[in-house]
Amino acid sequence: QVQLVESGGGLVQAGGSLRLSCAASGRTFTSVAMGWFRQAPGEEREFVGAISWNARTYYADPVKGRVTISRDNAKNTMYLQMNSLKPEDTAVYFCGIRWGDGNYDRANEYDYWGQGTQVTVSS
Repeated sequence: QVQLVESGGGLVQAGGSLRLSCAASGRTFTSVAMGWFRQAPGEEREFVGAISWNARTYYADPVKGRVTISRDNAKNTMYLQMNSLKPEDTAVYFCGIRWGDGNYDRANEYDYWGQGTQVTVSS
């Protein structure tokens, strides 16, 4: 059974930083792509960024230049370093994994999801 567990969320002031982690278990993840999405109340799940099996990264325009995604295959863990946080970054952040190439920014193409971690940015 594949499991994803996010951690690292919390309350931070605008301009601050957070580092989220996504720990995967259940099988080998070296050949999968992993992605971060976020969802604010009343909104659809929104793409934040993704990292392919060979560490190529993709970022959504609203966060480009402020976030960095990395992965440690030895630990089956993906990270999301977020800097210069803004109140509009407030959301529940989810990580997902997917096999194969495709559209990394489409939530419906991910095979498994974590339970999410809350990020709140105060002004």
